[in-house]
Amino acid sequence: MDRNKIIHWDSLEYMKSLPDKSIDLVLTDPPYWISIKWKVWWWSKRGLVKDFWNTDWDLQIPEIEYFDEIKRISKNQIIWGWNYFLEYLENTSCFLYWDKREWLPERTFADWEIAWTNFTSPIRIFRHNWDWFIQENMKRKEIKHHPTQKPKELFKWCLENYSKPWDIILDCFAWSWTTAVACIETGRDYIVIEKEQNYVDIIKKRVKNTTPPLFVI
Repeated sequence: MDRNKIIHWDSLEYMKSLPDKSIDLVLTDPPYWISIKWKVWWWSKRGLVKDFWNTDWDLQIPEIEYFDEIKRISKNQIIWGWNYFLEYLENTSCFLYWDKREWLPERTFADWEIAWTNFTSPIRIFRHNWDWFIQENMKRKEIKHHPTQKPKELFKWCLENYSKPWDIILDCFAWSWTTAVACIETGRDYIVIEKEQNYVDIIKKRVKNTTPPLFVI
């Protein structure tokens, strides 16, 4: 089993090579057809937005085979963007809600985002300020490399509450590094899969610059 690997490949083909229930947790944020196709460099000096590429990543949602494979290979799943994948995911008692906190009446971005899980625990809410301009920690802003990038603290919260140290975590739509970095900082092993070379390069750079904790509890 690969551990702490960045896989440059189509995630469906890679998942087909894995045994049943060989992954402890899939934590992922699939594309959901928002039709963003541009390249921007604006505000990068402020650490806000940087280099989105003109690719076809968001022209359609993944086919049902991706979700079938996710459920086959993993013991547990957290899949962000639940409202776009209703026909692929069954009922659950445990949704995760991310409250972005900074509400403005004129904003066009969602105030909340929802993750589907296969856990049986109650619905939980994570509150973390995250906007194009405003972030929870303004002194240590995360550079946004992808239009739907999630904050590192959100994924660390998911890992700390729904996995154990040294678990194998897989992200089959890695995008810009969040899962890999959150795994390193919480003492989990990761496998992240990304087919766009530009994003693979970002992930490698971010992983290289991430320091694991001295102790994992």
